[in-house]
Amino acid sequence: RGPIPAFIDFSDGRSHDVNALDVVPIPKRSIVAMDRGYTDWERLYAIHCLPAYFVIRAKDNLAFRRVASNPVKKSTGLRADQTITFTTWQARHDYPETLRRVVFFDAEQQRRLVFLTNHFGIPAQTVAEIYKSRWQIELLFKELKSHYRLEDLPSRKPHIVEALLYATLVTLVVSRRLLRAV
Repeated sequence: RGPIPAFIDFSDGRSHDVNALDVVPIPKRSIVAMDRGYTDWERLYAIHCLPAYFVIRAKDNLAFRRVASNPVKKSTGLRADQTITFTTWQARHDYPETLRRVVFFDAEQQRRLVFLTNHFGIPAQTVAEIYKSRWQIELLFKELKSHYRLEDLPSRKPHIVEALLYATLVTLVVSRRLLRAV
C-alpha cells in the first residue's frame, strides 16, 4: 500500500502520543511500526494478544536479559538478533512474553539502532526495513507541514480545522500518486 497512513487521529496536543494506541484500530496479523515514544509494555502486550505485531525502537535504559542469540550477517548492518526477557518486575508484569531485540548499524547516519519486536517469523533485516519504512510516513507529515501553511488556518474551530487537515492530506496523497504515475 505504500507510505499512506491507515489511521489518523487529530488531538489537541495535550495528551501523550502513546494514548493513541487505545483508539487506533489494529487489524489482526498486521505489523505496526512505532517510535520509542510509544513504549508502553501493557499496551504493546495488548497488540501482541490480538494477535498483531509491532516493531519499536528500544529506549536506551531498557533493562533486559538475553535468552538466546541468532547469527547475523554483519555486512548487512546487523549487529545482533536476540531473544530477550525483561529484568524489571513492572515490565515483566506488563509484558510477560519474550521479545526479539535486533541491533542494526546505519552506516549512512553512523548510528546504532536497537529495535524490539514480537515477530519472530521474519528475518532480522526485515525488522530494520519495517522500521525504516515508518520514516516515509514521517516525511509525508513533514511535507504536509512545510508546503501547506498549516499554521495559518482560517479558523480555530475544531471541526473546521479537522476538515481542512483531511482535505490537505488527501491533496498531498493524490498529488504524490499522480506524480508517481507520470
